[in-house]
Amino acid sequence: MKPLKHWQDAVNAVLGVWLVLAPWALGCAAETAAMANMVVVGAALLAAALGAIFLPRAWEEWTEGLLGLWLVASPWLLGFERTIAARNCAVITGVVVLALALWTIAVDKDYSAWLRKEKPAQ
Repeated sequence: MKPLKHWQDAVNAVLGVWLVLAPWALGCAAETAAMANMVVVGAALLAAALGAIFLPRAWEEWTEGLLGLWLVASPWLLGFERTIAARNCAVITGVVVLALALWTIAVDKDYSAWLRKEKPAQ
């Protein structure tokens, strides 16, 4: 078995599982928009993280980052901002997912090579 390239992906996989279970754990499964959002985004995050673990590619990190951004904005875009447990779960988990994805992109020399490239001479 190949060694884990980025520990952040394993954490994002666990956060994906957490999101799938969170509506019931937090008692907000009756809030349909929040429940559906967390289950769908949690499953997508788990899939992206597992993909990044088994076949690491930069696009999986970018996908995780976009899912994190969506989680942060989703309470207001989907209208469950008044359900405090669901809102806080989405926002806090989203910030952590986004931070881990950006961290991975920043520290992996293969993923961030385009940041270090010099501009061609004119």
